[in-house]
Amino acid sequence: MARSRTADQHAEDEAVVRQGFWAKMKRVAASLPFANDLLAAYYCAFDRDTPLHVKAALMGALAYFVMPFDIMPDVMPLLGYTDDAAVLATAIRMVAGHIKTEHRDAAESAIARVTEG
Repeated sequence: MARSRTADQHAEDEAVVRQGFWAKMKRVAASLPFANDLLAAYYCAFDRDTPLHVKAALMGALAYFVMPFDIMPDVMPLLGYTDDAAVLATAIRMVAGHIKTEHRDAAESAIARVTEG
């Protein structure tokens, strides 16, 4: 039986996120005001207990962050991550009840590791 388009898109988004998320996060974490939310979304998306529809929403937002081409190029000073923040905020609003304290705690720990000298 063929997989649905949603399942295929989720698989593609997950591959993009797995491949590029941490490299980009290490480069830009210190300058992103939404880094904690981004990482909490990451940990929620990869949590085995997170429902598939929630994972799909978060993976889409995370993939958008990782992709080098988006509406507003990330190299633009001040404005470059505005679109990424908007996409992430929308996804988080849709699934906020699924982002748990342990996801937020893991995000804080990761920020500390990524931004250390």
